[in-house]
Amino acid sequence: MTEQRFTGKHVLITGASSGIGQATVVRFVSEGAKVFGLARSAEGLEETRSLCADPEMFGYATCDVGDESAVRDGVAAAAEYLDGRINVVANVAGLTLKTPLAEYDSEVARKLMDVNFHGPMRVIAEALPHMVEGVGSSIINISSTSATQAMPELTAYGASKAALTTATLGLAVELAPKRIRAVSLTPSGVKTRMMWDIWEQVKDYQGDWYGRLLHLWGQEESGEADELAAFICFAASDEAVYWNAADLRIDGGARAAY
Repeated sequence: MTEQRFTGKHVLITGASSGIGQATVVRFVSEGAKVFGLARSAEGLEETRSLCADPEMFGYATCDVGDESAVRDGVAAAAEYLDGRINVVANVAGLTLKTPLAEYDSEVARKLMDVNFHGPMRVIAEALPHMVEGVGSSIINISSTSATQAMPELTAYGASKAALTTATLGLAVELAPKRIRAVSLTPSGVKTRMMWDIWEQVKDYQGDWYGRLLHLWGQEESGEADELAAFICFAASDEAVYWNAADLRIDGGARAAY
């Protein structure tokens, strides 16, 4: 039987229709949480619901986190479903797009910032009035290894994730009087559709920059979405109450290849 660490806890998750976000919803529900998910795909959200051990413990609304009004409406729907009480906000939604310097498009860069940085910040700001103050409440932001190392042709993506990582540190200090923790996770090489789509676009870049971002045991040993979900749930659990204002790199040891 799965450990019930989140019985009575209420969780808001973005990016809940696929990949890491979907796996995280399933994990939280299996551990007793009541969860509300935001994502762009209604079909994907319904699929997530079908995967939950108790589908009645998962509610959702379609939402593009890059759209400020959509975030406002989405979080309001979450607060209603979660009885006005949110213990955990997990920002998993993200967007990866190439921005090679020779073809640099500031609109693409703005879109990346809207989804990867402004989006999570808006979600947190809208959720904060509903967050339970005190030990046991947390904000988990999913960043990327690109926030701290070179990823040619993905520079705007890396900048957006670096902004999120840095902002998480500031949030932890700002929210310390409320006893709400804020941490970030920086995964690399996880087997999700988004990851492998961008991998196909950059894998042949000169110098094997991207090959060195994979698991030390090879691409086939790269992380699974449910493995990342386990880390997110640990980060939100009472077992992690001393983890605050810090980032955890989850890359299967890839950084050691540098």
